[in-house]
Amino acid sequence: MKPILIEFPEEIYSKRLLIRKPMPGEGKMVYEAIQGSLNELKLWMPWANREQTEQEVEANIREAHAKFLIREDLRLHIFDRKTGEFIGASGLHRMNWEVPKFEIGYWIDTKHSGNGYILEATQAITEYAFQELKAKRVEIRCDSKNIKSRRIPEKLGFTLEGILKNDGISTDRQELRDTCIYAKIK
Repeated sequence: MKPILIEFPEEIYSKRLLIRKPMPGEGKMVYEAIQGSLNELKLWMPWANREQTEQEVEANIREAHAKFLIREDLRLHIFDRKTGEFIGASGLHRMNWEVPKFEIGYWIDTKHSGNGYILEATQAITEYAFQELKAKRVEIRCDSKNIKSRRIPEKLGFTLEGILKNDGISTDRQELRDTCIYAKIK
């Protein structure tokens, strides 16, 4: 079956969170979250080191929405269930529908950091991948120096399968970096 024909729920609920596909018109709130979190995001996210306008963020969200619809990439936005406030973004990326397997990525608006939201979202997204998308493998890859990011898969029982040495370059382009590969399989 072609991925574009695969039907699955487009919203995920956890105890405190609503996790769903990005929607046109969300550029302003995402732009504001990025701007408020640049100091932290610039350390780990290459895209945070490029100056972006609100319009460029909106265009990116519209592209992500389209990619979600054709099942090319499943970006997800994270919201507080009670207040509706935007918390951060995650998603299922680098997918291989034949296996099927997915990689989870995530970032958080700094003002929400330290509340366990990304842990909760990642757990819900992992369960969603296995239950709804029939995943056989879910990965989380992160810079070996990103301790906060590494804690997420470790707390959720992912296995550290390996560390790829000199696999990437730091976002400031000053040093080579290692990539940790964590996975859960079914």
